[in-house]
Amino acid sequence: MDSIMYRYYLPGDEAGIVTLWNRCLAFDPVTELRFRKLVLLDPNFDPQGMRIAAIEGRIVGCFYAVRRQLPMIGTELEPDKGWVPFFFVDPDCRRQGIASRLLEDAAAFMRANGREKLLFSAYAPNYIVPGIDKKAYPAGAAFLRKGRFERLYTAVAMDYSLVGFEMPEEVRALKQRREAEGYTFSLAADRDLFELIQFASNVFNPDWGRAIREGLLQQLSMQQILVARQQGELIGFCLHGGYEGVRERFGPFGVDPSQRGKGIGKILLYDCLQLMRAQGMHGAWFLWTGEQTPAGQLYLKNGFSITRSFDVVCKAL
Repeated sequence: MDSIMYRYYLPGDEAGIVTLWNRCLAFDPVTELRFRKLVLLDPNFDPQGMRIAAIEGRIVGCFYAVRRQLPMIGTELEPDKGWVPFFFVDPDCRRQGIASRLLEDAAAFMRANGREKLLFSAYAPNYIVPGIDKKAYPAGAAFLRKGRFERLYTAVAMDYSLVGFEMPEEVRALKQRREAEGYTFSLAADRDLFELIQFASNVFNPDWGRAIREGLLQQLSMQQILVARQQGELIGFCLHGGYEGVRERFGPFGVDPSQRGKGIGKILLYDCLQLMRAQGMHGAWFLWTGEQTPAGQLYLKNGFSITRSFDVVCKAL
């Protein structure tokens, strides 16, 4: 076997990385365009965090570690954390310690930058998958366990077929009752935007506010966002196409915790699914929720099915 060279990303590596990625990560392929958007144009991208193994110039392994250099919100840089959005090694070159060496190099890079823990994956905004899918990638999951990554929690992806979709009469009746009580449900307008982004960021997750703001600057349309109000106060929202411009990708979606138990989420969910079906879509899907969370239970009770499961894991540095 020829000697293996270990280094970090260099300009010109892109095609080799994407080609090997698509050979190794068959359940999560990418194009060079998507790689550019999610990695190279990420403001947190640092070439030294992308560790490469090569043989005679051919890339045979890649392990990407990233730290926050641009705050998601305010001035918060999460200075103790680093993330691994993806890693892979050529199947013909495995069992030679390549992945272990790349992990060591990535961990050293993170330690040198003051990080105390390394997560796979949970990285916002540009994650590929929420965590390790041990069913799709059993060898990858075993490698992370061997590397002392410990499970923090499990996220699930869900799908919903819109073929034959029809708004349930019970949801129509529920919506009428809530409207009679002073609730309103409508497409978002310019007057909603500031409050909506603040609500999504502060009540739920800064990444949700970012997704709405940046989405509207790109492909996201106001006709893809629904808002709910009670006596004029914003209490919930739901949208599709908020991530990467993929119109069938559902979410983000949230209802103020003080309003739960009144069916507001159910109304927004079905209104959004009907909106998607009216545009000719055949399905709705999302990558990340907790199965036992209120949102996860709402999805399962209303026709969504779990299609993948991801363990978010963490290694102490």
